[in-house]
Amino acid sequence: MIEALLEPKMLMTIALMGTIVYITYLTKRNATASDFFVGGRSFGWFTNGSAIGGDYLSAATFLGIAGLTFQLGYDGAYYAFCFSIGLTLLAIFVAGPLRRFGAFTVADFLGYRFHSRRARLVAVAVVLAISGFYAAPQLLGAAQILSMFFGTSYEFGIIFTCIVMVFYVGIGGMKGTTINQALELWIRLGAFIVMLIAAVYSGLHYDKILAAINSFSGPITGTSPYALDGSDVNFDGGAWTGTGFYFPTFWQTISMTIGLALGTIGLPHILLRFYTNPSAKAARKSALMAIGIASVFFLLAVYLGVVGRTIFISGTASEEVMRDLVLGGNNMVIPTTALALGGKWLLGLVIAGAFAAIFSNLSGLFITSSGALAHDLYANIMKKDITQKQRVVAGKVAILLLGILYGALGLLVKDASIGHLVALAFTVAASTFTPIFILGIWWRGMTEKGAIAGLLIGLAVSMWMIFLPGTLPSFLQFKIPGIVTVPVGFLSVIIVSLLDRKVPADVNDFMKRVHAKESETV
Repeated sequence: MIEALLEPKMLMTIALMGTIVYITYLTKRNATASDFFVGGRSFGWFTNGSAIGGDYLSAATFLGIAGLTFQLGYDGAYYAFCFSIGLTLLAIFVAGPLRRFGAFTVADFLGYRFHSRRARLVAVAVVLAISGFYAAPQLLGAAQILSMFFGTSYEFGIIFTCIVMVFYVGIGGMKGTTINQALELWIRLGAFIVMLIAAVYSGLHYDKILAAINSFSGPITGTSPYALDGSDVNFDGGAWTGTGFYFPTFWQTISMTIGLALGTIGLPHILLRFYTNPSAKAARKSALMAIGIASVFFLLAVYLGVVGRTIFISGTASEEVMRDLVLGGNNMVIPTTALALGGKWLLGLVIAGAFAAIFSNLSGLFITSSGALAHDLYANIMKKDITQKQRVVAGKVAILLLGILYGALGLLVKDASIGHLVALAFTVAASTFTPIFILGIWWRGMTEKGAIAGLLIGLAVSMWMIFLPGTLPSFLQFKIPGIVTVPVGFLSVIIVSLLDRKVPADVNDFMKRVHAKESETV
């Protein structure tokens, strides 16, 4: 028992959990709804920029991008390019105006823009759908790490992670969530940098290992004991380093680019972060900082995915590494590569970083969804005129309910790919909230009915194309259907708004508010 507790992976995970508990304790005082849901709008650009990076760079980045690169080669690396575009678009078109608008939740934007309970209610439903889509792969990553490296069951991993989240977010609110997210971001970055140094020190230079992979074709030595069919795994390096391995046509590639690049603008837990800055200027600086951090992360994730593939095809790694790369799938490439590069201590750091990635992203999803339930649904629709204390209590109850809901979703995605699941969540966001925020901020003509139509049609078409592709003709079957769903979302808003023409009477006041000069809004 003592020896198990002294293992590096256990020590570093315990240190991470202890830090989370300590920060949560220090930030437990949440007297008002503003404190609980947006941290009193008190976070400067550095802290909030780090938290945005922590929220955005989830398990899909820390585990998924490297895993997709390991599995798909160039096509997997292209995911990173598409993800990186989104933050830039968000900084240019949405960050400043959204902070000037100032509210508690994403649904507040529709509720106040159109003075509409119906629009707010529809927005709540879409927030919960996107957040559930996004939460499931984070829980999958946590459960797989606990299962592979701590010997627990998948079900235990889901339950344990949900309990941590209920404690972490329910007690600390947005204040605890933000500080923890900022800290967890730098833990992940540190883990990636140490892995980079270890890989370069081992002679795994990018051009050298890419050439080695490209020239490899045939069975990978040492994989047969762990393969389901008892034969060595075959690998074609030429196909891996070329294009079309996963996205065989130009239109499939464009569809993914649209879905992922525009998806960031519609992610509720990212949008919410801009309400926590003290000014629009700080919001823009936060977004720019997050772009810089994300760029470094994506670069390192792609490189480490290639390193993992090189180690795998060499056939010279330890039995433990070869076993984990075969059985763990592409979701476990980063931890296994860390073990191969630096042994148990580097593995321990990476496991702590992986938990940090998962906890950071999940906490953002929990606080966002709790705002949708407690602030938008309960306090603004079901029971108005409640006290600040009652709003905070409602938020905490909502977090408990979300722990149960997300736990159930996590149990349903046991064999999925983290990176691809998150990509689908991006597509849903791009087809629903992205049209609403882009058009709502930059077009006076959007109406309540147009917004509701865009949300419902965008959500319905996304779900249909993702879950029921077999019901569609082959030319409409896309792995990531952004090329269809995103235009449908935009056109639904525009067409219905033009037919409706019932623009809010105070639309000019709203536009002046979100586009005012900084001195007028600080």
